[in-house]
Amino acid sequence: MTSPTGEVYRIAWLPGTDVLHGTCHCGAEHTAEDPVAMWEWMLGHPEGHMPEGRRS
Repeated sequence: MTSPTGEVYRIAWLPGTDVLHGTCHCGAEHTAEDPVAMWEWMLGHPEGHMPEGRRS
């Protein structure tokens, strides 16, 4: 059994559109129409976004 990491990923569908809005555990946000692209972005740390406090 693995222990929980405490990382929370949220993806919300924006009603009336084909757009997904994702919020990563680091606080970064992203929108996409393709669910696969959304998950690739979320799980692709640090590519595409940096954790809070490390942004320049």
